[in-house]
Amino acid sequence: MAADGDMGALMSVTYDVVAGDFVRAGEAASKIKRLLQQLGLDPGIIRRAAIAAYEAEMNIVIHSYGGRVAVNITSDTIEMLCEDCGPGIVDIEKALQEGYSTASEDVREMGFGAGMGLPNIRRSADEFLIESEAGQGTRLQVKILHKAGE
Repeated sequence: MAADGDMGALMSVTYDVVAGDFVRAGEAASKIKRLLQQLGLDPGIIRRAAIAAYEAEMNIVIHSYGGRVAVNITSDTIEMLCEDCGPGIVDIEKALQEGYSTASEDVREMGFGAGMGLPNIRRSADEFLIESEAGQGTRLQVKILHKAGE
């Protein structure tokens, strides 16, 4: 499934993420991890990608009205595009601070919402870009550099 015009593309996959679905939460990240393992990528790279994918997926489950995680794997990058359809982030700088969370008490009681999602994604990424607007969706782009088979 090579992306048009990208001769280095190995594979592209997209997973829909349902808001509030804690039963299936983490499935997309697990599938991404298995795919990267099957491609023979370095375990350290796989770990970083799995952390970023899991945290992004959980943010969609916890904070949004639903969205998707799209992954494009090339011979030297893992690119994730995570988009949701709202409600958006009021203060991105605050959301990037470790420990800051807008998760509900119910979510916290389940063991989620510690305010480490975006900081963990940013720490795992070689390139990190987040765009959001209150009342709109959030768009998160993550790039992790690698060399296939190394």
